[in-house]
Amino acid sequence: MTGLRGWRAELVWTLGDPTADEEALRHVPDGLLLVEDGRVVAAGPCGELSQGLPPDVPIETLPGRIITPGFVDAHVHFPQLDMMASPGGALLDWLERYTFPAERAFADPAHCKDAAGRFVGSLLANGTTTAMVYGSVHKSSVDALFEEALRQDMRLIAGKCLMDRGPEGLRDSVEGGAEETVALIRAWRGRGRLGYAVTPRFALGSSPEQLAMAGRILAEHPDTWMQTHLSENLAEIEATRAAFPEAADYLDVYDRFGLVGPRSMFAHAIHVEDRALGRMGEAGCACAFCPTSNLFLGSGLFDLERTRAHGVKVALGSDVGAGTRYSLLTTAAEAWKVGQLKGTRLDPLTGLYLAGRAGAEALGLADRIGAFEPGLEADFVVLDPAATPALARRTGAGSLAERLFALMVLGDERVVERTYLTGRLAHSRIP
Repeated sequence: MTGLRGWRAELVWTLGDPTADEEALRHVPDGLLLVEDGRVVAAGPCGELSQGLPPDVPIETLPGRIITPGFVDAHVHFPQLDMMASPGGALLDWLERYTFPAERAFADPAHCKDAAGRFVGSLLANGTTTAMVYGSVHKSSVDALFEEALRQDMRLIAGKCLMDRGPEGLRDSVEGGAEETVALIRAWRGRGRLGYAVTPRFALGSSPEQLAMAGRILAEHPDTWMQTHLSENLAEIEATRAAFPEAADYLDVYDRFGLVGPRSMFAHAIHVEDRALGRMGEAGCACAFCPTSNLFLGSGLFDLERTRAHGVKVALGSDVGAGTRYSLLTTAAEAWKVGQLKGTRLDPLTGLYLAGRAGAEALGLADRIGAFEPGLEADFVVLDPAATPALARRTGAGSLAERLFALMVLGDERVVERTYLTGRLAHSRIP
């Protein structure tokens, strides 16, 4: 989008966790967001910013709406979009019965292309403007996903799963996995707003030789990320301990192969020892908190306070398809419920932070997305607090925190009226 343009509504964004630092919250009840050439020019009180603007600058007034930066999904599986709500048992059983059969279909490039449009559309419909995504083991899945994200000019980080110990039909090799990973990096990294993540699915899916290869590729391409799973399920942890008896713990399996660093994103990290959390904090790692998935599979309760106390960056992940919603508003509400069970309380302002700015920080992208600071990319969502009768009754009055809490608990994709990518309308709930 070119040319200066403005949106007038209530503005809310964070520059950190408002619970820890009150100055990190930015709230403008009658605000104006100005965008030019896809980037934020200014955001603040309408009465101040509108003075001196040229009379021909288009300003759209959105009464009763809240505009906030786009949400950041730190962990989601592209090949699992059609298997949400599959009634498996715990993690390993669920993978065998539902996940792996669904992912085999991604050997077909036509299926990948169709699925990519639906997947990206689902993210945008839920206000997610940046995501860290797992493809299947098939190179074609990542090609299709990147092609669709590039078409939409969406900021997206993704990678092909590495699984030389995977099941039949989802198994690559050390050499083949390396060749396809490097080819994908060369083809897509840096195009539009795309980034590549070296993606060993989890420790049980790769041989030591493949994990070593992943570490080498990561070292040779320092602008890539690394994503994998960590300590999600007790049976998985025991199996990993048996497969890698020389490792001090689950994290150490990855650490031995150079996969623990400031661009590493570990999903789940529910059952993690203090030693491992300390190492993650020291290395600058991040983890994705995936409450809908963790509750659905009965994996356990993530300890947000303990994890962050070790200096580990935390962001929210939908983890579709074990996760039951693309909506990060719903995900934040489930995070609140997990906190209740853990005897802690997740402030709704922290929930908003975890759904957006925290993801930008966890991915090392805080200088590009996640706030309405001048020069940042203008990815944002327009929220309708009265999207349903129940919401209208609960959000008509009260403090910002109270209204955000109602949006989290009662909201879903219906709350997301519009989603913008670099100032361009990418989704509208209203025709």
